[in-house]
Amino acid sequence: MEPAPAILAELENYLKREGLTITQFSERSGIHSGTLSNMIRGRRPVAIQQLDRITGAMGLAEGFFYDLYIDNYIIDSSQDWRRIGPLLHRCADLNKLDCIGRVVQHIMDNLMYSPLLYDTAEELFAKGRPAAAALLYEGVSEGERSQHSERLALCQYRLFTISLCDDQDKNLCAATRFEPFVERLDEIVQLDALKELANTYRSLQRWSKVDELAGKMGSKAKIQYDLQKRPQRKSKPSVEGPGRPLFFYIAYSSLLRGNACNELGDYGQALTHINNYADLSWVKEQGEDVEYWKSLFIEWAEANTCLTRLLGGDLNVIEQYAAYIDRQKEERVTGLLYILKAANKYDLNVDEILQRFKQDIEETINVWAEGRYSRKLAMDRQANLLLELAQYLLNQQDYDNGLKFLQKAMKDYKQINHEKYKMLAVTANILRDRNNTSR
Repeated sequence: MEPAPAILAELENYLKREGLTITQFSERSGIHSGTLSNMIRGRRPVAIQQLDRITGAMGLAEGFFYDLYIDNYIIDSSQDWRRIGPLLHRCADLNKLDCIGRVVQHIMDNLMYSPLLYDTAEELFAKGRPAAAALLYEGVSEGERSQHSERLALCQYRLFTISLCDDQDKNLCAATRFEPFVERLDEIVQLDALKELANTYRSLQRWSKVDELAGKMGSKAKIQYDLQKRPQRKSKPSVEGPGRPLFFYIAYSSLLRGNACNELGDYGQALTHINNYADLSWVKEQGEDVEYWKSLFIEWAEANTCLTRLLGGDLNVIEQYAAYIDRQKEERVTGLLYILKAANKYDLNVDEILQRFKQDIEETINVWAEGRYSRKLAMDRQANLLLELAQYLLNQQDYDNGLKFLQKAMKDYKQINHEKYKMLAVTANILRDRNNTSR
């Protein structure tokens, strides 16, 4: 295969073919004629902004010459960051991920580029270019895999958040890969990292893991909270504060641990955790954000107290809990899920409650309702709601509707958890055969 012609040879051929002088092309491209002349003679390199102007003046698509540019000015030339940095940004803008991969692969033999690549990755991440940023984070991680640096941990943190998606199997792999790096992060950054990890395992229903990570987050947050209140403390200027008020991480630790205890059947311990965030009189932070989260935790404590008592067998609170989710639309999916869990566990008839929220259940079938919860947690809860509803209807001997909702649950699980989907498919086939035989 013939080697690709150089960019400047392409330009010269174009000028000859079109019968243009340098001066005429200068007017068309907006590049000074002297600058163009020096480029063509090889006396000065082409900057990426100038290449974009040349490409546009030649009537070619944006980024048409980027592969050649990498050959001519990155691989076959001195590696000048003044060319590399702008090229990476333009490749990200045009979604030319293959070009980014070529550049990163070539320059990462030299570790001096690690901080520059990392800073560029952060800029792209902030600009909403996660796929491009991920290639840079991967390059830095690969180059520093033996360095045990905080930058390596930060790269892994970003890659973890970028990797999260609707596929829970992939989320498990992402969480497992990132978890060993948490302790290398700055103490403040660890709080959000542990929160994201705990939420991911929560959506995966790995409750022992949720309890472990939430406990770590709470302990670290208490230390930071005490340090923050000391008048002589000076925080490191290079480190940003956590994404939420510090008290949030303490209270949220208790909320997650209470949630885990409920799922593991330890309702007494769950109530202890709930009491920890029901009273927030100790919080000294101020501001609208603080008041917003305080009000939510107090609301959640009231609701989760009812929920825990219900799951523990106190059936007198079911109407109280139903009234709560009637007032709080964003909690209806979660509320209905746990009402059905209790109904299936204690053989309750909750037909009246299901009729009351019939419209919400129908909406759940057709739309992922994220609300105040993350997408992956909302998807998991809505799939679980359909599965619990199917089990309830089957217990009520309403086999046709039970199988219908089991099929809908299977459809949702096929998107988020393929292993559970396969297990439910086997169950559905057995139930369908039994139902057909009984007719």
